[in-house]
Amino acid sequence: MSANATVIKGRTGDWEIVMGLEIHAQVASKAKLFSGAAVGFGAGPNEQVSLVDAGFPGMLPTLNKFCVEQAVKSGLGLRAQINLKSQFDRKNYFYPDLPTGYQISQLYHPIVGEGVVEVEAEDGTFFNVGIERLHLEQDAGKLIHDLSPTDSYVDLNRAGTALMEIVSRPDIRSPEQAVAYVKKIRTILMYLGTCDGDMEKGNLRADVNVSVCPVGNYDKFKETGDFGFLGTRCEIKNVNSFRFISQAINYEARRQIEIIEDGGKVDQETRLYDPTKGETRSMRSKEEAQDYRYFPDPDLLPLVLEQAWVDDIKANLPELPDDKRRRLMDQYGLSQYDAIVLISEQAKADYFEEAAKGRDAKLVANWVTNEVSARLAADHRDFSDNPLPAAHVAELVELIETNVISSKIAKEVFDHVWNGEGSPSEVVEKHGLKQVTDTGAIEKAVDDIIAANPDKAAAVAEKPQAIGWFVGQVMKATGGKANPAAVNEILKAKLGL
Repeated sequence: MSANATVIKGRTGDWEIVMGLEIHAQVASKAKLFSGAAVGFGAGPNEQVSLVDAGFPGMLPTLNKFCVEQAVKSGLGLRAQINLKSQFDRKNYFYPDLPTGYQISQLYHPIVGEGVVEVEAEDGTFFNVGIERLHLEQDAGKLIHDLSPTDSYVDLNRAGTALMEIVSRPDIRSPEQAVAYVKKIRTILMYLGTCDGDMEKGNLRADVNVSVCPVGNYDKFKETGDFGFLGTRCEIKNVNSFRFISQAINYEARRQIEIIEDGGKVDQETRLYDPTKGETRSMRSKEEAQDYRYFPDPDLLPLVLEQAWVDDIKANLPELPDDKRRRLMDQYGLSQYDAIVLISEQAKADYFEEAAKGRDAKLVANWVTNEVSARLAADHRDFSDNPLPAAHVAELVELIETNVISSKIAKEVFDHVWNGEGSPSEVVEKHGLKQVTDTGAIEKAVDDIIAANPDKAAAVAEKPQAIGWFVGQVMKATGGKANPAAVNEILKAKLGL
């Protein structure tokens, strides 16, 4: 069993969770998948709808080549097989926000086949999640139920928007792994520029397929490939936050265990997660492929790609997160932990590299991942909206390296800089925060404190660690500006250590 797998103790024994995820990522494109209608958030109802999106008779879809390129990029980023020939199918079902009565998707021949993603767990270890497929499909519109007590309204702005559905293998074993996997997919897509990853706007969301089985059954499934060893799965639809993914899995797993231990049978169904109640609820019975009566879309020819075109896309891919993590460790001597934190946002990694030019990279990493990240989080910003120039962090680190200021004073300097009082050097001059390196001045402060505390000074000989008290007193006497190394050196000489 995986080291990070969740084991749930039930009344009749121990259970394990098995999950596969379907991530729906909105393609970063200015136009929809099969029409020229604009894509964007915040437009008025039904302002971004073409006759194709609205399902008018006689309207024919025209495939957006840029969306195809974005899908190929994503497949390459997932280390997956790019299928040079793929096909669009009609997935037939009726819903008011799907005017045509069918969704154009890919079932039998997806544009991207099998791949694998290496995911970092919270404890610093790695696990692999197999990718079964990535296919292109069009999104449906949106139903609005809270504008009237009796009517529902339809907004088709989203109808026809290009989606990439990324389907994983059932390799995910815990809520923590599920969250880490979604974060990794999101990071990869954002590095590639194929999806903006905005979960609040629904541009990236996950369907979580949860099942439970007795401990040991998953290993049997991996050995034999027999899905009979796994429990009946339920799909939790459209979960759009990391916290809700974790909460939904925990609730759903325990719900299924209770049903089985009470002698019941888990029904295969689609469920929704209610974050207010912290529970999943039934949405509909789970449909199978045959329920949708898939067949090749007669209005679209099979999609045939040239290998040279795919190779050109591959040659121009940006540096991906795994490659960047390894390079940051090699080039800057960073720990794996620091590198993982930095690559979590492309803008954060770029910010670090700009600030680290010619500076102590570890010290820069500490300031970027701690102080800068904390201030941005408090202001509900990310690194792409960072008001602090990377040059200011570089300058602050330089002041520490050259002993102009101490690490303690640096925090005070940073506060002033963050509040817009100028560069670190300007703040140091303005507030008189330069470190005291004059040994004469430090020596006088040491002499005064030893003279005022003869008993403590005598006790240091028997208890050397008590020198820390004297260091603190000297720093207090000098307003925290004394050079700590000089203070320690002079104190040891004066106290005979």
